[in-house]
Amino acid sequence: MASCFQQPSIEEDSVIFFSTSNSPEEYSTSPSSSFNPSPPPQPHQHSRIYFELSVRNLSYTICPNRPVCTSFSHLMQKPKPINILKSVSFDARGSEILAVVGPSGTGKSSLLRIISGRVKDKDFDPKSVLINGRCMASTARLRKICGFVTQEDNLLPLLTVKETLMFSAKFRLKEKSSKEREERVESLMRELGLFHVANSFVGDEENRGISGGERKRVSIGVDMIHDPPILLLDEPTSGLDSTSALQVIELLSSMAKAKQRTVVLSIHQPSYRILQYIPNFLILSRGSVVHNGSLESLEETITKLGFQIPLQLNALEFAMEIINTLEDAKSKMYMPALENEPYSNSIWPQEEIVQIQQGSDTKYSGFCSFFNLYEIIFLCSRFWKVIYRTKQLFLARTMQAIVGGFGLASVYIKVRKDEGGVAERLGLFAFSLSFLLSSTVEALPIYLQERRVLMKESSRGAYNISSYMIANTIVFLPFLFAVAMLFSIPVYWIVGLNPSIAAFAFFVFVVWLIVLMASSLVLFLSAVSPDFISGNSLICTVLGAFFLFSGYFIPKENIPKYWLFMYYVSLYRYPLDSLLTNEYWSVRNECFSWQGQDHSKCVLTGNDVLKSRGLDRDTRWINVGIMFGFFVFYRVLCWIILARRASKTTI
Repeated sequence: MASCFQQPSIEEDSVIFFSTSNSPEEYSTSPSSSFNPSPPPQPHQHSRIYFELSVRNLSYTICPNRPVCTSFSHLMQKPKPINILKSVSFDARGSEILAVVGPSGTGKSSLLRIISGRVKDKDFDPKSVLINGRCMASTARLRKICGFVTQEDNLLPLLTVKETLMFSAKFRLKEKSSKEREERVESLMRELGLFHVANSFVGDEENRGISGGERKRVSIGVDMIHDPPILLLDEPTSGLDSTSALQVIELLSSMAKAKQRTVVLSIHQPSYRILQYIPNFLILSRGSVVHNGSLESLEETITKLGFQIPLQLNALEFAMEIINTLEDAKSKMYMPALENEPYSNSIWPQEEIVQIQQGSDTKYSGFCSFFNLYEIIFLCSRFWKVIYRTKQLFLARTMQAIVGGFGLASVYIKVRKDEGGVAERLGLFAFSLSFLLSSTVEALPIYLQERRVLMKESSRGAYNISSYMIANTIVFLPFLFAVAMLFSIPVYWIVGLNPSIAAFAFFVFVVWLIVLMASSLVLFLSAVSPDFISGNSLICTVLGAFFLFSGYFIPKENIPKYWLFMYYVSLYRYPLDSLLTNEYWSVRNECFSWQGQDHSKCVLTGNDVLKSRGLDRDTRWINVGIMFGFFVFYRVLCWIILARRASKTTI
């Protein structure tokens, strides 16, 4: 346990990889523009290791899924592999931007995902990607060195810009003090031109927030919070207007120069003004390189092929029109293979290379209580903010509990203590169960929205899936207890159930366990569902099956043997038995129905009601243990599925 509290060895790598300064002067921005940082610091002020990313003969092939065919001969044929990338080679240097350009489907995104380590180890060739002439032996090392900004902005819309970056700093900079993290976030907001929207919500399509260009810069900031020396971006200008796109590229150019950062991005068709910020281009066509160099060298190649670039087009736009000609010309040229020679500049000492090769995979232990505790605290704080600001969820659950409680109470008000009252109580308990278990479905969109953010953050090592699950549980425990109280109080006392205080406390406890079980079930099904429609259908199907086999509609003796297992795994059975036992166990000898008007013979006692359900003994706490087991079981299943998804994610 002592090792958990020692400074992790990752900090040693931080000195090598992420040497930064938090001084405000380093990121000071001129008042006239949010996108013109101050000149880069002088060498004697800050030392920054220079990184060169080299790719040598990188090929990538996928095997498509077997198509659905009516012909038996087609069914027996093995699908042919598809070559996504074919012997791609290039160099990307510090302080410069390299743009990967090409038509749709040429492998631009695949190239960036491989370089950033977002592929399976079996699909990665360790000799194909080098940093300063040293081979990267695993994808984990690349993930550590490279920041990767996906095309989609996977952000939580109900957090502000500063909160989004601050939580990212808390997860990615655990070894820093809170003051250092605060300074890092403020300097990054100045660098990204986001200081004026620091307290604005990020927003999305449904929640109004910052502009699309500002949201893209927040996404860049999230993956730059730990100051990676190599930054990879998948179409950062996609979906932006021309002005916002220019601002993003201008920002990336200034950031590359300020810290000698290596920037590689894919871009579909840059405008003329964007070209002045990009010195080097890698043009792909059907997975092969057709040009690697500057815009001037591309113009020379086009001229040599006998073409004249129209005045209304730039060389890159015209190259897209004659891409097939360029590819044919490139294939006919003799291209000597680029050798994996060590990096020529001796700015990366050999001992540092050894440190990186040995220490790149160092991570905070998933079971280290010290860092897990901090992860759980930060995640709890974020969960509370999201729940409080999700008015639909907060108000819906609260109003459901209040309206449902008073509505049911008004229907079963002062239920009688006779044979009819026994049936009414059973109907009340059954409907309450159905209402409570189905009332958690509205949380499904929230879980689905969080899932992409969770996959992105956990795959980058921001926190463990176990920390997420524990924090989710901690936050929802008091929230769902409040929901249980709001529902139970009107139902219990207006209907006139067992007047014992102990019985009321147990009723509230069971209702709490019911909503906790339902929350765990929805969380689990959200992990296996691809979208809201299929998730909602799956939840309704599962709950319907559980209700059918609860013993309320069909007695256990009449259930077919091949369906009998559903009786034992039904979420309805155990709370229904617990509520009935809680209501009638203390009045087992009380008579609820008499024979004749003179009440000469009792025909229905509390004990008879319990025996009709097969409840010969008090099993309340056994049922409580089983319900708690369901609550834990579905969360463990969810944790397993999410951890597996996170290990395979490429976002």
